[in-house]
Amino acid sequence: MNFLFLGDIVGRSGRDIVLSELPKLKANEEIDFVIINGENAAGGYGITKKICDELFAVGVDVITSGNHIWDQKETADFISSEKRLLRPLNFIEGTPGSGCEIYSLKNNKKVAVINIMGNIYMKKADDVFNCIAMRLQSLKLGKDVDFIIVDIHAEITSEKMAMGHYLDGQVTLVVGTHSHVPTYDFRILNNGTAYQTDAGMCGDYDSVIGMNKDGALKKFLKQPNLERLSPALGKGTLSGIIVRADEKTGLAKDIKPITIGAHFNQRSI
Repeated sequence: MNFLFLGDIVGRSGRDIVLSELPKLKANEEIDFVIINGENAAGGYGITKKICDELFAVGVDVITSGNHIWDQKETADFISSEKRLLRPLNFIEGTPGSGCEIYSLKNNKKVAVINIMGNIYMKKADDVFNCIAMRLQSLKLGKDVDFIIVDIHAEITSEKMAMGHYLDGQVTLVVGTHSHVPTYDFRILNNGTAYQTDAGMCGDYDSVIGMNKDGALKKFLKQPNLERLSPALGKGTLSGIIVRADEKTGLAKDIKPITIGAHFNQRSI
């Protein structure tokens, strides 16, 4: 079974490259299921129903998110009825929407997608390790579902790495988001779980993590009269990973990075 995970969409540049390239990428790589983090898709801040529908129309199966999920007020109105849009599982009880859903694949296979958010330097949320441990007590790989994909939306690399090792052998893939910079540590861990610290972003890399570089520099230089940061509007690059998983065990057989677009040498190892 072939899974494609794409990093955070940032603004129009990110949306455009995904809408343009995803159908061809799915066909060329024989992708069975696509997950993408979309929390910065609407002008860099949150996501709208219209954007969700556009992504679903070109082949995205599930959209994950993170700390910016509520930046667009309308999201709270439709997230509970749209099971393909997730918010972090460890948000406080009573938060609209879901952090874990199970989806049907071909050949009657099932995949669970879990969206979690780190605790360090992030908005307040329940303990991420305890939260996912509790969820996996009743969601066993090879018993309740055939595959489990985990998006950990977190600030620091050590927290993401720790989560990868914590879940090794229990899930198919642990992949980090939020940093918007693709890391080169994609690999299969000792017990068969595919891992990457950060999938990068889908957006304009001639920027500061997707945002206009002039505005970002003014912020770091503490210049007066700063405006809200806005996404860079140049050509976008698509960034993510492809994981090929064993249909019998649900564990990973292969992982490789994929980048398509303006700023990197196109990579598909």
